[in-house]
Amino acid sequence: MTDEPDTPEPRQRVVRVSGSRRARLTPVPGSDPEPESGPAEVSPPPTRPKGARGPNDDQLMRDVPPHY
Repeated sequence: MTDEPDTPEPRQRVVRVSGSRRARLTPVPGSDPEPESGPAEVSPPPTRPKGARGPNDDQLMRDVPPHY
């Protein structure tokens, strides 16, 4: 006797993609295969600090870090 049921549960399958070096998996049953679109809210631009301004403050406020 085995503890496995007679009907196997649905599983992901490996699907070959023609012209590609990689294969892909079918979606997991019950999951949403569409990727998330990103953050829902856009953050407001940074506000300028009060006080004396330096010669490169405008450039620093316009710059965006490379990971954004």
